[in-house]
Amino acid sequence: MTQSEFLNVVMPFKDKLYRLSKRLLISAEEAEDATQEVLMKLWSKNSNIANYKNVEAFAMTMTKNFCLDRLKSKQSSNLKLVHSNYEDGNTSLQKQLEARDSVSWVEKIMEELPEQQKLVLQLRDVEEYDFKEIADLLEMQPTAVRVALSRARKTVRDKLMQKHSYGIG
Repeated sequence: MTQSEFLNVVMPFKDKLYRLSKRLLISAEEAEDATQEVLMKLWSKNSNIANYKNVEAFAMTMTKNFCLDRLKSKQSSNLKLVHSNYEDGNTSLQKQLEARDSVSWVEKIMEELPEQQKLVLQLRDVEEYDFKEIADLLEMQPTAVRVALSRARKTVRDKLMQKHSYGIG
């Protein structure tokens, strides 16, 4: 496969790789490094890449595994699982502050979720993968994915309700 063909195959989902890395690794720099590392590994497998049924799923799995290995390594003791913040330039300052506050609370709640629930929530609600794709990526049964997602959403919803009912907690 030529470099041009490789780029045409890989570049459409490059941002998804970055977002998954960013979800798993707190710093943008770490996420960029992880994405670049995965892209380099994909390039090294370039001659065999056509043999993969779903290159994007393969790349997402590589990214997940690379980031989890990075988190487990001694040199990454300062990394955490988080959700990246977003900005919408079309809203008022008050709404932006409220949105940031809500996102911040969701991030804090998500940090407390079990690793599997974090990944399922990221892949389903942020990356918009379907249940079968998530099941394949995480090597789970689709019903287990649904259960993990349901539990993650319920935990986030319950803790947000507590926060809004009782104030800052």
